[in-house]
Amino acid sequence: MMTADEYRESLRKLKREVYAFGEKIANVVDHPLTRPHVNAAAMTYELAHDPRYEELTTATSHLSGRRINRFTHIHQSPDDLVRKVKMLRLLGQQTGACFQRCVGFDALNAIYIVSYLIDQEHGSEYHSRLRDFVAYVQDSDVMCDGAMTDAKGNRALRPSEQEDPDAYLRVVERRKDGIVVRGAKQHQTGGVNSHELVVMPTTAMREEDGDYAVSFAVP
Repeated sequence: MMTADEYRESLRKLKREVYAFGEKIANVVDHPLTRPHVNAAAMTYELAHDPRYEELTTATSHLSGRRINRFTHIHQSPDDLVRKVKMLRLLGQQTGACFQRCVGFDALNAIYIVSYLIDQEHGSEYHSRLRDFVAYVQDSDVMCDGAMTDAKGNRALRPSEQEDPDAYLRVVERRKDGIVVRGAKQHQTGGVNSHELVVMPTTAMREEDGDYAVSFAVP
């Protein structure tokens, strides 16, 4: 599992374009505006190595059998859910702030279930791909940001009914090696200090919204 210091150093190696109040922030780890943000997220790594809290902050991977940070865990039981809630309360008490790993954590668990159900019904291979991604996340202990909220446009209309088709993120091209998407995701609190962006739809989609029913991860 990554330590808090290793987490901070990993962010220094990332090439991010971050701006605030018209200023480019070259280093999110040390800049006074983003440093508290990074330090709050770093607590999710620090407490995972603290013997006093390891029963809450770590779990056993159902994929590898190894001890992992609970923020990379796929829930296997009601007890996992109880420990998750207690962990979140603990981190809230320790940081007094948003520690940014919740949405990505919940996203992986939701997509894990939905991808399995889709594969069972349609014979697709989404779940096996996601399992490989989850294994990578657990082994490397990277931080995942949940990218869910679209621009939305006219909220009285479905995604496929918008005057601007890019008001919701959508697939614009399908290739043998993947997909091309267009649009934007907003309000990504942990986007500047995460290793992966886990993208998912912002609302329930119907058949006519098929191009908008997309989920993927990007570094």
